[in-house]
Amino acid sequence: MRVMLKATLDTEKSNELLRSGKMPEQIKGILDRLQPEAAYFGPLGGRRTMVLVLHMQDSSEVPPVGEPFFTHMNAEVEMCPVMNAEDLQKGLAQLG
Repeated sequence: MRVMLKATLDTEKSNELLRSGKMPEQIKGILDRLQPEAAYFGPLGGRRTMVLVLHMQDSSEVPPVGEPFFTHMNAEVEMCPVMNAEDLQKGLAQLG
């Protein structure tokens, strides 16, 4: 299942990671481990935010996916299932 993860980073903690030079390695480690289909970074709501599109096989993957954001970045994390256009068309075809 395709899942969109939005991680809103804690400003104080992310400032600390930036000053220490650890932010690039933290981001790289997360991306290497999760292998997202897509990854976007920018300010949303005035805070540093990461939006990743991931593939998850089972809901048991939620803790290991989300925990590094909580532990290393004090982030607020949201996850929700999403579809691309092909998935949507497949789903809509089943309604008839």
